[in-house]
Parts: sequence; structure tokens; C-alpha cells
Amino acid sequence: MTAIVFDLDGTLVDSAPDIRAAANAMLRDQGLAPLDLPTITSFIGNGLPKLVERVIRHTGLDMARHEELTQLTLDHYSRASCDLTAPYPGLREVLPQLREAGFALGICTNKPEAPARDILDALDLAGFFDAVIGGDTLPVRKPDPEPLNRTFGQLGRGAGIYVGDSEIDAETARRAGVPFLLFTEGYRKSPVEALPHNARFDRYADLPALIERVQAG
Repeated sequence: MTAIVFDLDGTLVDSAPDIRAAANAMLRDQGLAPLDLPTITSFIGNGLPKLVERVIRHTGLDMARHEELTQLTLDHYSRASCDLTAPYPGLREVLPQLREAGFALGICTNKPEAPARDILDALDLAGFFDAVIGGDTLPVRKPDPEPLNRTFGQLGRGAGIYVGDSEIDAETARRAGVPFLLFTEGYRKSPVEALPHNARFDRYADLPALIERVQAG
């Protein structure tokens, strides 16, 4: 059986509310008003440093403070990364099916590795995944294909299938030369048709059949 690697935010879990809470805590520390959920969600996808960069530009903070404000946001997030985060419906039922079918499962995310693992532990999902690569695990992050390739390498099955929700994920799969399954209920900014993908789904109950179809070519 092949390996299946998933993105995390917007693919396995809806984490935007906790990311928003951390960003707004940082803004509160600066004496600024909070941002709404759609705005913060639109900033998700390229890792925490890029999200904070977008927050800085949106609010007029000093970009020279980017490193400081990124660390402050990470500190807030690390203290409460799971309060409002939840798996997408149907995920808990599908992951055991995939494991029982013999698939090796991994995660490749631009979220820092420690908070990613914290979320998996808190939501009782860690046991399903044999490899986790975060946005700070390697010197590069998605859409560079190296994090995805490294995840497949740790799973020991060679290249497999990547499952994600965003433009970044689609580009990562394209650069890595692997099939891409698009979860349409996540944080993408473009129309579905604008993202290259082998198949799409909006319910996790449909994922096993899509994987079988992609494997069959």
C-alpha cells in the first residue's frame, strides 16, 4: 500500500478560530483592535511568519518588528492551540479505515511542528500518523517540495498521495510530482477549478473511494 500525507490546518482540522485568538492576543498587546475570523482565515496558508507579516501589513505595525511579533503570536498560540480547534466531520471514522487498509499516514504542514503535534495529541489523533513535518522542521517550507518528500521518506513507502485544501498544497504536490486530492471545505482563496487536483471531496466519508480511484489510475 502507498503512503498518504495530509496537510493539517483547513484539511484535517478547523484551526482558524485558535489562530485568530493568538493573532488577536498579539494585537491586544500592541493596543490594537482585533481582526475578524474571515480576515485571519484569509491570511492562513504559508506558515505563521507569513500570517504575522500579513497581520502587520493589515494593521500598520512596524515590519521591522516582524520577528518579535511572530514569536509573541507563537507564544500565545502555544498556550492555547486547541481550545477552539476541531477535526472536520467524518475524519475520526476515516483514519482508522485507512490504517486498517494498510496505508501509512503522515502530516506535512506549514504550522510549526510543536503546535502541530500538540493539536494531534489534544484531539487524540497522533496515533494515526507515523511522520509529522512542520513549517520549522526543515530550512524550507511548502510549496517547496522537500518537506513533502521528507514526509514520504519517513513513512518508508516512497512517493504517495497528498491531501490538502489550498493553493500552497496544490503547488507542493505539483512540484513533488504526486497526485493531489483537494478538500474543498478548507482555507483556499481561489475557485476549486483554479487549483490543479486529481480529485476533490467535501466529505471525509468519500475519501477512501477517491484514494482507490487515484491508485487505479
